[in-house]
Amino acid sequence: MSIANHAMPYLLAALPILIVLALMLLLHWGGQRAGPAGWIAGVAVAAFTFGLTPQVLWVSQLKGLLLSLYVLAVLWPALLLYNVVNQAGGIRALARALERAIGDRGMLLIVMAWAFSGLLEGLAGFGIPIAVVAPMLVSLGVAPVMAVAAVAVGHSWSVTFGDMGVIFQTLTAVTGLDGASLAPAAAGLLGLACLACGLAAARLLGEGHRWPLVFLLALLMAVTQGTLALAGLTPLAALGAGMVGVLAGVVLSSLLPNIPSPSLPLSPALPLLRSPALQGALLSYGGLMLLMGAIALIQPLRAAINPVVWQMNFPAVVTLTGFVTPAGPGQAFRVLVHPGTSIFLVAVLSYSWYRRTGHCSSGSWRGALAATWRSAAPSSAGILAMVGLAALMDHCGMTLLLAQGLSALMGAAFPLVSPSVGVLGAFATGSNNNSNVLFGQLQKSAAILLAIDPRILLAAQTAGGSLGSMLAPAKIIVGCSTVGLKGRDGEVLRHTLPYGVLIGLALGVVAWLLTALSR
Repeated sequence: MSIANHAMPYLLAALPILIVLALMLLLHWGGQRAGPAGWIAGVAVAAFTFGLTPQVLWVSQLKGLLLSLYVLAVLWPALLLYNVVNQAGGIRALARALERAIGDRGMLLIVMAWAFSGLLEGLAGFGIPIAVVAPMLVSLGVAPVMAVAAVAVGHSWSVTFGDMGVIFQTLTAVTGLDGASLAPAAAGLLGLACLACGLAAARLLGEGHRWPLVFLLALLMAVTQGTLALAGLTPLAALGAGMVGVLAGVVLSSLLPNIPSPSLPLSPALPLLRSPALQGALLSYGGLMLLMGAIALIQPLRAAINPVVWQMNFPAVVTLTGFVTPAGPGQAFRVLVHPGTSIFLVAVLSYSWYRRTGHCSSGSWRGALAATWRSAAPSSAGILAMVGLAALMDHCGMTLLLAQGLSALMGAAFPLVSPSVGVLGAFATGSNNNSNVLFGQLQKSAAILLAIDPRILLAAQTAGGSLGSMLAPAKIIVGCSTVGLKGRDGEVLRHTLPYGVLIGLALGVVAWLLTALSR
């Protein structure tokens, strides 16, 4: 009985998270429904057990709202830009050019499932890589189940820095850690994940014998992603790495014996470059990379626009149980430096370019907005609720209590399971973003209690969350629906599950070694 009484506070602190996970995993609720349910449970538990007061509630929720808006200001423009380019045929034009540029069929399959899907994840995310690339692999003769599994595994390395850096922005916002200090550890673990995902995708496609080429491409992609992240260009890290992987695949394929794909005859890719759709896609994302690179790297420009900032200050709050959250500033909004501003500007200019070239109709803007709404609105509702829940738990001491329990239970071995926590969160919620919101602060608190560098555990958390994307039922179902596998997502999961578990455990060993070396 004493053991049960001792465990009860930890169970109550974990109850809101357990409710979210159960609703999404067992009842297949989306984040837009499970998030508010978890938030209501969190308020109830905090009020009856952890001394929630009205002041603690409004301070925590206003902080959570500002964090959410900071993230959503990237999410919505990123999806808008993707939909503008997609409605004009730019994404399909990129895929067709890739098919014609890579003559070797095996290399083409690997590049599409791994590098090109990572490029698409860098652009928009939200299951788009699986939905776009899996049908293309089927058209190239790959069995539907293996096509979905290969892309699910292949794109996972790019999720943290994907979607124009939304997920990494969320992690830094929720944990209060500077992105520049977190980027090296995250890029290092994700570089290893890039290699592992490439090898796994090649094996699923029956091209495992090409592992030396995968090693070479992985090195180039990992270095590119890490370099961009360290340079402060995290919104472009996955996009740039995927682009380098695609271009390197084109070069390497020219050195291999040509084995034509069954869907398209080999033909020069140059004529496709004259397509307004492809030119628009290259101009859009190439221009975005130049603009964001200039803001990040040209110091006089950055110094001129960086001081434009808005930020709220919050008072200290204390619960009825005596848990104190000190006074301090909330999320800072540097409007001209914020990635969302650049992305939105490029989206508007891209639409104007397509209109001038006559490649889209006057109604395509409304179509792009409607598509953006359909994708972003449900996700936004989930983000608002889950960030609000995370802020509430943090301000009531619930997150700290859970971290104390886990650190006492695992001790110095905690880094071994740190990526697995991220995998579990993404598997259950369907999103690395939600996984980071639910568990990011917990990982940071556990690191502090165990005298471990928090950057290592947070990097392991988000790397694990990225890997969880290959297991998330929500994403697998999207892929299955595009290749005629409705109701057969379990077959795909049986192929992706071993890789997700094994790679996650391997990253746990790396994280444990890093913590041992850093002591």
